[in-house]
Formats: sequence, C-alpha cells, structure tokens
Amino acid sequence: MIALVEAPKQSVGDILEEPVSASRINCFHSCRMKFFFRYVQKIQKPASAALHLGSSVHKALQEWSQRRWLGKPSGAEDIKEAFNTHWESNQDENPVSFAEGEEATQRDKAWGLVEHYLVNTPIPVEEKPEAVEVGVEADLSKHGLPTLRGFIDLIRPGGLVVDFKTTATSPNEDQVLHRNETQLTAYGILYREATGSKESGFELHHLVKTKAPKLVVTRHKPVTEMQKSKLFRSIESYLSGVQREDWVPSPGLQCAACEYFNECRGGLQ
Repeated sequence: MIALVEAPKQSVGDILEEPVSASRINCFHSCRMKFFFRYVQKIQKPASAALHLGSSVHKALQEWSQRRWLGKPSGAEDIKEAFNTHWESNQDENPVSFAEGEEATQRDKAWGLVEHYLVNTPIPVEEKPEAVEVGVEADLSKHGLPTLRGFIDLIRPGGLVVDFKTTATSPNEDQVLHRNETQLTAYGILYREATGSKESGFELHHLVKTKAPKLVVTRHKPVTEMQKSKLFRSIESYLSGVQREDWVPSPGLQCAACEYFNECRGGLQ
C-alpha cells in the first residue's frame, strides 16, 4: 500500500458497511487512489464551473418535472426562479472560483441549456411522471452484497427511467451504454426493488454544451440478467479491493482533469 502523510479519516470497516452506489463503484474502478482521497481521506475540493453548471441545470429540470407531477404551471418563466435560487445558494455552499466575467457567461450557458431542453424535450408537458428525484435502496444481502443506493432523476409512465446529463461533446451512441452501464443497471435493480415491476427501459437525455445547445436522447433496453451479474461482480471486486486497502493510482489522460492530481503526485514521491 502506498504510504501517505495524512492518516485515513474513515476506516475500511466503516466504508464496507456503507451502502454502495453507481458513482462510488465507478470511482473505485476508474482510479482507486482517487477513491482513497474522496471516500477514505474525505478531502473536499471546491466545485468546478462545469459541476456548478450541471447541478443548476439538473435542479431546473427537477423543478420542471415536479411541477408537471403536481399539475402546476411548468413554462420557462416558472422554472427560472428555481434555477436562479439554486445558482445563488449553491455558490454560497460550494463557492466556485470563476475568472472575471466567467460566472455570467456560465450562468447564461446553463440557462440556455434549460431553455433548449424545454423547447425540444420529447416528453409531453401534460405527461404526469411516476416519480421525480426519488431515492431508492435495494437490499442485496441475499447475494452476499451490501445495500445498493441511488437517486433516479425521473420515471415516466410505464416504468421508463430517465437520467439527465450535461456534457461538453455530443455522445457517441455506440459508447453511451458502455460508459453508463453500471448506472443504468443499478437504476433497473432499484426500480424493481421499489415497485416490484420491471422497468420498460431507459432514456439518457444529454444536454450538450456546444455554442448552439443540443439535446441528444439515447434509448436503452431493460436490464438483462447478464448486466445484473456484471454489476454484482463489480461490487464484489470493489469490496475485495477496499478490504485489501488497494489504493493504487491509474495514470492516464484523465489525470489532467482530476481534482486530486496534486495529492496523488505528493503521495507518489
């Protein structure tokens, strides 16, 4: 195990007892050193401009979905107040160091994405959701695994699970499922746990942050038994690695954008 100066702030035993999520599993398998800094040492980092933008867009679309669920007006003017409130409150809680003039640019870009979505969404405004931003847990102890936890953005009628994403580039449809398979499989298991029914499928709504905003919707089939097996094996690998304190880095191009780059370099010296 790589020796670091700071002692862990959370024990391995505590981590193993916590529920797992798609984001936690993906973090561990993408870079175990990053997992160590985020979940073991619990090093907090300032929010990036991209994260702040994505969070604000997500909040606005959550407001849109909730208003439709409650039968309230859901036009752009009704959504913008929630967007502005979240932008300000999120800045107070997780300040972003914007360059001069950048905050206004990012704010306009974020709201432009929301407006584009409201005009181009494939979801009829009169359609009432089954659920909005719902937290779900699934007890996987019968498989020898911990509790699985997740938050589903939106469930359309008939059990169609929707997830909103912001991205800098248009998604490659051939790669979308591969990149998001852990998340979608987890959502399928969680949906079945909560409802006792099988999901009808998935939609990923990608809002692309190009100069002229774009909306790309990819549709995916219900979770298969093979996908469930892959997820369970992935969780087993996660548990085994955490138990061994297997905090090894995964150097690559992704390191340039990693918030723990300096900590990782220090730990390797």
